[in-house]
Amino acid sequence: MGAVKSGIQKVLVANRGEIACRVFSTLREMGIGSVAVYSEADAGSMHVAHADEAVFIGGSEPGQSYLKIDAIIAAAQETGADAIHPGYGFLSERPELVEACEAAGIAFIGPSAAAMRRLGEKIDAKQLAVESGVPITPGFFEPGATPETLKVEAEKIGYPVMLKASAGGGGRGMRVVRDAADFDRECRLAMDEALKGFGSSAMMVEKLVEQPRHIEVQVLADKHGNVACLFERECSLQRRHQKVLEEAPSPIMTDELWERMQAACRKLVAAAGYYGAGTVEFMFDEKSGEFYFLEVNARLQVEHPVTELITGLDLVQWQVRIAAGDKLDLPKALMEGDRRAIRGHAVEVRLIAEDPGNGFLPSIGGLLKVLGPVGNGVRFDVGYRSGDEVSRFYDSMLAKLICHGADRSAAVAKMNTALRDTHFLGVKTNQRYLLDVMAHVDFLNGRFDTGFLGREFGEWSAANEPPAYLADLMKRAAGVTVGTAAITEGYSAWGLGDGFRNSRVN
Repeated sequence: MGAVKSGIQKVLVANRGEIACRVFSTLREMGIGSVAVYSEADAGSMHVAHADEAVFIGGSEPGQSYLKIDAIIAAAQETGADAIHPGYGFLSERPELVEACEAAGIAFIGPSAAAMRRLGEKIDAKQLAVESGVPITPGFFEPGATPETLKVEAEKIGYPVMLKASAGGGGRGMRVVRDAADFDRECRLAMDEALKGFGSSAMMVEKLVEQPRHIEVQVLADKHGNVACLFERECSLQRRHQKVLEEAPSPIMTDELWERMQAACRKLVAAAGYYGAGTVEFMFDEKSGEFYFLEVNARLQVEHPVTELITGLDLVQWQVRIAAGDKLDLPKALMEGDRRAIRGHAVEVRLIAEDPGNGFLPSIGGLLKVLGPVGNGVRFDVGYRSGDEVSRFYDSMLAKLICHGADRSAAVAKMNTALRDTHFLGVKTNQRYLLDVMAHVDFLNGRFDTGFLGREFGEWSAANEPPAYLADLMKRAAGVTVGTAAITEGYSAWGLGDGFRNSRVN
């Protein structure tokens, strides 16, 4: 991909970790200057080193730094940045940042504040979907609903129901209620979680669809009314409502279903006056063949690389170009959502610093060695280097590993190899868990839903962790002094007792 001209000259990325590094990569290719912001905990981090300039914005807690709009704007003004890219998380869906950018004469690389507000609250987005003729699950989505009102409506809908935080995401503020006797308790818990997580306890209630698929559609829309629906991503593999593995396209998508989903997305984008990159999320009921609108993510998604690999596009580049006023000029097949334009299959896993042997609690500490995979069709979006510190202050995702193949089987096989060639020494990760998930026969056959991991891996344990001698070998490779006894005893072929001395080459 050659350099693409843009009216934007310098971009501040109001984020950290792998997404900041990923955006900086595209900015370099486009010949655009880059500015990092960093907290006290991130002073020596990878994303700071990858930018042309860096500005300190505050303390380690997100509220002291990455969530401070005034500090972000001041950093942009100090460095002469004429645009801000929010990444995902933090301020990425806060219309207040968009408005602050407008007031300061800085371009925001994302949708308008009005569109963000219309789509950011689940209740408002559901109402927009209804007005646009997009199917939604039966439910009650009125603003300001009290727990008593929600309970009455739950009775009308019929149990089981799902309680959801209107301003929520990532599984927080969500509760399944299967009986009226449990409603009051679950509603209190959901509201409390929503208030702590999002600053709002507003709730809605809807009919629970049992064993659904979670399918989302990537859209790009410019400021001139052009919209491209860049196919779907399968996001059903979720652990406690958190996505674990995503792929594109979905194993169960048909041409007929795609045409209906694409039409629904175009209606929503037009009704909201949306521009930029965004994701429309649906719940799909395989039994009935019906899909239902969930929400719109008015930003770049963590799993956007799988779409990039099956379309050949750089979504960040298009975010920048759209913000600069460019028109979408994609190939005709991509503009029309013609599935013949899909290039093979892509799979992504999220490598998380967590301890699978201790309830998947976050794992923090210094990274002695980071070793990433290489190979054709292998992409490693990483936010940490050897020697970096994984702190307690931020999201525990270390990297995303994305593999592309001619078909789903090839992509999964490539991922299996690439994941085994990936190492983060110094913290525990979910690597073994991911390998076991991908080895399950139902995953290999594309037979799963959002409850799959809970059912099949609810009792999973990290019994197959690498032997201790391998950890010692990697420490030695990282320059860490370790005793020789463990290495000699574990690694020596003479100590394995596997009969290797009787082997013959025929």
